[in-house]
Amino acid sequence: MSTAPDEPGTAPAASEPRERFRLPAAVYGLLRDQGRLLLLRRAGSGFRDGQLCLPAGHLDGGEDAVSGLRRELREEIGVETSAADCRLVLVLHSAPEHAADREYLNLFFAVDHWTGQPTIGEPDKCSELLWAQESALPDDVVDFIREGLAAVARGEGFLARGW
Repeated sequence: MSTAPDEPGTAPAASEPRERFRLPAAVYGLLRDQGRLLLLRRAGSGFRDGQLCLPAGHLDGGEDAVSGLRRELREEIGVETSAADCRLVLVLHSAPEHAADREYLNLFFAVDHWTGQPTIGEPDKCSELLWAQESALPDDVVDFIREGLAAVARGEGFLARGW
């Protein structure tokens, strides 16, 4: 029996399945206290070292976004929080920043309550923790974090950056 695609009654050979687009996701925690926002100074990672950022990290896979955020808060700043105290406040979809980069889905969560005193949990990735007035952030906050925080302040739930 011939399987040539040009013979009547035969289907063309199936093409190789196309791999689906995959988008890395990162989670960010907004911990606030009396008008102040917790920031950490990045160090030793090769990405935005020396700049201020929110407690954050990538999803590891096999975990939902809130579980990933809670894990990152434990690892990075030593605090515990419940899933109910983590509210999604912004989805920031970022275009690649350079040729070797990938686009990202950044999920910003307000963390309404936590237990424990924030401390540096990963000294190889963080050189400083500081509380900054949310209305007057330091100049060295990572640019897309600053843009995300401004969108949150405006009540926006979605921000596209770099498109």
